[in-house]
Amino acid sequence: MPDKHLSTQFDADLNAINTKLLQMGGLVESQIELAMRALSDFDGETADQVIAREIQLNALEVEIDADCGNIIARRQPTARDLRLVMAISKTITNLERAGDEAEKIAKRTKHIMEDASAHSINYAEVKLSGEMAISLLRQALDAFARLDTVAAARIVKDDKAIDEEFRGFVRKLITYMMEDPRTISVALDFLFIAKAVERIGDHAKNIAEFIIYIVKGTDVRHVSREDMEREALS
Repeated sequence: MPDKHLSTQFDADLNAINTKLLQMGGLVESQIELAMRALSDFDGETADQVIAREIQLNALEVEIDADCGNIIARRQPTARDLRLVMAISKTITNLERAGDEAEKIAKRTKHIMEDASAHSINYAEVKLSGEMAISLLRQALDAFARLDTVAAARIVKDDKAIDEEFRGFVRKLITYMMEDPRTISVALDFLFIAKAVERIGDHAKNIAEFIIYIVKGTDVRHVSREDMEREALS
């Protein structure tokens, strides 16, 4: 959190929305874990839980966004405080979208369960990348709570590993489909799931970039990894 202000209420407002953000982050993390468990176990009931809880995430996003708007209107923050409020607003959007990806995984899992070819595809890479994405999101939320730019730079760098797992799995799916056309339908479902996991990693990376923006005042979303690391560590 930023330095203390003369207004104790201002600090209280900032702490309140930060707490809600972390609460939302915990819910998203839980959603992704449940979605990956549903996929691993081919468990329709767990997939249904993920789908049903999506409404909670949407409500939290709307609530926190309204809080951010109220703080800007009433407190007129400047400099780092304004960057913090803006970053919180952008972060909850990324969290909500990560939650959407968890819902997509759950829905695709239910579809896969209806396909007789489901067990013919080895999707170990998806399970691994799912674990990596959950870990990355957890690290991003922890770094946001501490405004830790060093950890943020590491998260941006680590997201590359998820991208590599995704590309490797796509190559394997193409082989499955070429060798047995009957697997095309279920392979496409797995492809959508793998892409959803990759996007979750991207959202964690985006949150990490917002941390650098808050602390350093520099937008690093479209710079090279080297320049981003240099800025985060300076």
